[in-house]
Amino acid sequence: MRGRSASSLRPELHERSILTHFTDLGLPAPILKALAAESYDTPTPIQAQAIPHLLKGSDLLGVAQTGTGKTAAFALPMLTHLNKINRQAGPRACRALILAPTRELASQIQASFATYGKYLRVTSTVIFGGVPIGKQIRAVANGIDVVVATPGRLLDLLDQRAIILNEVELFVLDEADRMLDMGFVRDIKRILTKLPTRRQTMFFSATMPKEIADLAGSMLTDPVQVAVTPVASTVDRIEQRVIFCPARQKQAVLHKLLESDQIERAVVFSRTKHGADRIAKHLAAAGIPADAIHGNKSQGQRERAMAAFRSGKSRLLIATDIAARGIDVDGVTHVINFDLPNIAESYVHRIGRTARAGADGSAISLVADDERPFLRDIERLIRRRIDVLPLPEGLAVLPVLVEAERVEQPRGQRPPRRFNGSQGERGAVGRNAASPTAPRPARPPGNGPRRADGAQRARFQGR
Repeated sequence: MRGRSASSLRPELHERSILTHFTDLGLPAPILKALAAESYDTPTPIQAQAIPHLLKGSDLLGVAQTGTGKTAAFALPMLTHLNKINRQAGPRACRALILAPTRELASQIQASFATYGKYLRVTSTVIFGGVPIGKQIRAVANGIDVVVATPGRLLDLLDQRAIILNEVELFVLDEADRMLDMGFVRDIKRILTKLPTRRQTMFFSATMPKEIADLAGSMLTDPVQVAVTPVASTVDRIEQRVIFCPARQKQAVLHKLLESDQIERAVVFSRTKHGADRIAKHLAAAGIPADAIHGNKSQGQRERAMAAFRSGKSRLLIATDIAARGIDVDGVTHVINFDLPNIAESYVHRIGRTARAGADGSAISLVADDERPFLRDIERLIRRRIDVLPLPEGLAVLPVLVEAERVEQPRGQRPPRRFNGSQGERGAVGRNAASPTAPRPARPPGNGPRRADGAQRARFQGR
């Protein structure tokens, strides 16, 4: 019987390597061949701990940050199972389902399945909003092995009876805490009712608040509990500094910082989509090329921006928290927080874009007076004081850009919704910026997230 108490699903954090090589894990030869082709030899701690248990069919509760290798931790044993039990899924059915909070992360996970399974006859597809639904319906029409999906678009396909989930053998819920932040928990619970009771379930979250622990308890049966990289230690090799400055000076400070040759590749974080666009426009006016990536951008725009950043053609990417979840790029030397996040855990996720694959990195945060409470929350979370840098000398007076200087919404209010099909921005500023625990503002009539028809839901979920 599924379900355990929340208190029993709070694993002690530990990090150890059980086995030293992928060849020790019992993976089949075609997968080992694919790993060797990518020069992957040594598993990360979460891979070494999780894969043997998953190969035995156990449910798993994993507490792990992005960048710890958790995708391979569940993808490799899932591919092993699908290859071993070789059967064709029925029409509109899938054998494995992975839910991810954003389109970027969903695409990244599906690409990993394609890479690790390239010598297997395992089929996969990705389903998310912001693109025509017809191609996705056709992709699953004849049955498919692996579906990686965002919750809202998956519900659209379920409502249209374009996909059925009664043949799912393997289910993964990835980044559950981010799902909670984005307001997807109700969607997830609805999807769970469509899944068969007999299945292997893998549940991953970077943090384990009570609501997430309760959700895990309702989904898992006697799970193996694995936890790596405690929040406080993920930032140990990142040089962290803050610059206190008035909000009106932040853009000039950013320009001054970017004069440094040490910033080879950087992600600049804004709290809002409009803020990200404003930063990018000011940089462009100063002759500093940068792309903004957020939920109001089309899928094509986001993919082009990410491709330029990965290839090194662009050294700057301006991002919101939600859009950045799929940024997994080696060689990011700096993270610059133009705005501090109002949720301390988001700071850790942000600066984790640097210092990847064993490299060092640097994080610089621009802190206005009204953001000092956020800084105190962050320092309590990471259990350290962040060093303070002085304001750079010779700050320029920037011209006012009329188009860029659109008025931001007051803190605690939602920005106007844009119904252009951007997955994953719902809830991005859903909490009161001055108080993360403040209640959400009331929705105007007719603006509710749950509607019977899929088209209306797609509009109001920000897909």
